[in-house]
Amino acid sequence: MSELTFEQMLEDSLKTIHAGEVVEGTVIDVKPDEIVLNIGYKSDGILTKNEYTNEPNMDLTTVVKPGDTMEVKVLKVNDGEGQVLLTYKRLAADRGNKRIEEAYNNNEVLTAKVTQVLDGGLSVVVEEVRIFIPASLVSDTYEKDLTKYAGEEIQFVISEYNPKRRRYIGDRKQLLVAEKAELQRKLLESLKEGDTVEGTVKNVTDFGAFIDLGGMDGLLHISEMSWGRVENPKKVFKVGDQLKVLIKEISGNKIALSLKFEDENPWKDAATKYAVGNEVTGKVARMTDFGAFIELESGIDALLHVSQISKEHIEKPSDVLKVGEEVTAKVVDFNEEDKKISLSIKAMLAPEPKEETVEEEDDADVVSVDIESVIANEKEEEAQE
Repeated sequence: MSELTFEQMLEDSLKTIHAGEVVEGTVIDVKPDEIVLNIGYKSDGILTKNEYTNEPNMDLTTVVKPGDTMEVKVLKVNDGEGQVLLTYKRLAADRGNKRIEEAYNNNEVLTAKVTQVLDGGLSVVVEEVRIFIPASLVSDTYEKDLTKYAGEEIQFVISEYNPKRRRYIGDRKQLLVAEKAELQRKLLESLKEGDTVEGTVKNVTDFGAFIDLGGMDGLLHISEMSWGRVENPKKVFKVGDQLKVLIKEISGNKIALSLKFEDENPWKDAATKYAVGNEVTGKVARMTDFGAFIELESGIDALLHVSQISKEHIEKPSDVLKVGEEVTAKVVDFNEEDKKISLSIKAMLAPEPKEETVEEEDDADVVSVDIESVIANEKEEEAQE
């Protein structure tokens, strides 16, 4: 029986490997674009950057070092130069596929960094499996620009899993919708009508402002912004303003808000300040053909009817008054229930003196004379002469 040579014994001690086999190797050298591993075979294994990661700009020296151990998959036993070609990302992808399948079946929430912002959505990678999140599933509101998500870690669930077509779809929107629904539920449970809460102006329209209450929005209608008159909400509020608001009404998932706090109600002592007969001063706020509305204070307007502006006839208030002009008038009617006050300037004017009638009085020194008889007599005398 012939004795084995040292080379034969060494070769026999080395394991046999096959393409597709998973082996463990030890890093013996690292370059920016290549890793060399001892895999217990007669030839070292070569792991290129393309077979390590999908990240084009990665420097391999920053992720592994000599002495590290890692599992890899054999691509080719002999690359033509006697070396073994290895892959790490494909092994990771195989395991990633299994991981994604489990997450899909269990509706598990995954977390991953956004690696690409595409025209139609976002791309993330989970254990070397690329997952696409369409723009319509990124947020619960429309977002035209998705660049803010670049490099950010986001949470999502797998809504479609198709390994044959390598189609993996993520959904972030349903998580946000569920989160908001839970916040709304908790918020509605904690609120009641009459509460005062803090909120942030989220949007301002011509008819009001939407206030974020920390889980859902409430509407602050233009009519509830002040005890006074608000012409344009956009001139009063801007997005981001912090407000203390009153919960006026809760109806299902709708919350109506107000800034008309009762302790600031100008009508609470109006009966005394604007009692009938009192003289008051205010500014012309607006005019119509039938009268002018005088702002006595913020939240209280009074009507000065066109017939009460002057003793002289006036066709319309704008003929003698202008907006912003200060006028003084007398309160002639006060209706607290309907919150109506009527004013009159005419009532303040002194009455004109009445015309005196001259009456004839008996007087002994006064002689009644017939003028026509006197003239006739004088003519007769002249004729006789």
